Amino acid sequence: MTAQDPAVAGPALDARNLRFGYLGKPVVDGVSLAIGKREIVCLLGGSGSGKSTLLRGLAGLAVPEDGTVSFLGQPLLAPHPRAALVFQQPSLLPWHDVRANVGFGLDFARQPAIDRVARERRIANAIEAVGLASHARAYPAQLSGGQAQRVALARALAREPELLFADEPFSALDAITRAEMQALLVDLVHRWHTAVLLVTHDIDEAILVADRILLLAGRPGRIAREWRVDIPRPREDHGDEIVRLRLEIVAALRDATNLAG
Repeated sequence: MTAQDPAVAGPALDARNLRFGYLGKPVVDGVSLAIGKREIVCLLGGSGSGKSTLLRGLAGLAVPEDGTVSFLGQPLLAPHPRAALVFQQPSLLPWHDVRANVGFGLDFARQPAIDRVARERRIANAIEAVGLASHARAYPAQLSGGQAQRVALARALAREPELLFADEPFSALDAITRAEMQALLVDLVHRWHTAVLLVTHDIDEAILVADRILLLAGRPGRIAREWRVDIPRPREDHGDEIVRLRLEIVAALRDATNLAG
């Protein structure tokens, strides 16, 4: 898939030959990937493979030791106002209600200036999108874990991002809430025309959510395999296909781990 931004042709994000390190040791090396408009790409891998390091680098939170990242056709040298991040912890401000938390950051210097009416409309639309309109005046202490994570997602959506970076955002949730959030993410991508890079260690989550799965493996981490997931949605109705793909991914992860060892 390719971005449909009127000013930009090609992928929303394009990274070439990236290397990121820590304390003089490479964590990921030789990584190239592209993410298209309205595409969900899952970055899958075991602990220590460099998934979060790579995501933060792609989001402009770290400078690569080698390689390049372009976003919307321009070099990415710092976090971009048309990209947003969601992490495992929602990190809501306890003294702000849901509306204030969702709007937090829209007035930062790096964000495009918007008037008060447009700002309030963005906040309301984002809260409505994640199903929390009736909780707009609630405070974080009054929310469940799943609701708090919905607020974090709404806060990202309020920026009207072209690309959403998500670092294991559902891993702390119970199984039912996690499934609800996975379905919500897929729905929002198609309704809001937002691309997603989702980091996860959960193979089932990757299969249920992704359009494409990238397996990051080795030390330093490299992209060892790639799968395009063509299983129709809702994917829960296609158990045999899910099992076959899961077994293939497990075998690839095992092989990559053995080679790295």
